[in-house]
Amino acid sequence: MSRIIPQPFLIAKGEDGSYRITVRDVRYNSQSYPIVTSTLQAEVFHSAHAARAHAKEHLGAKPGQFGSK
Repeated sequence: MSRIIPQPFLIAKGEDGSYRITVRDVRYNSQSYPIVTSTLQAEVFHSAHAARAHAKEHLGAKPGQFGSK
């Protein structure tokens, strides 16, 4: 396993061309190893820009907190 901490918000394009947001929460175990929990959001967006705007407005995302897939 890698100790690289992922971005808190992942914007991924689906097979049908729609975009979805995954919110990642990082916590650490007793050996300071990161444990990442990912939660896929229910909303579906027509563009990555719309997904990013939604995350900023409703999920409290800040610039630089986005990853893409």
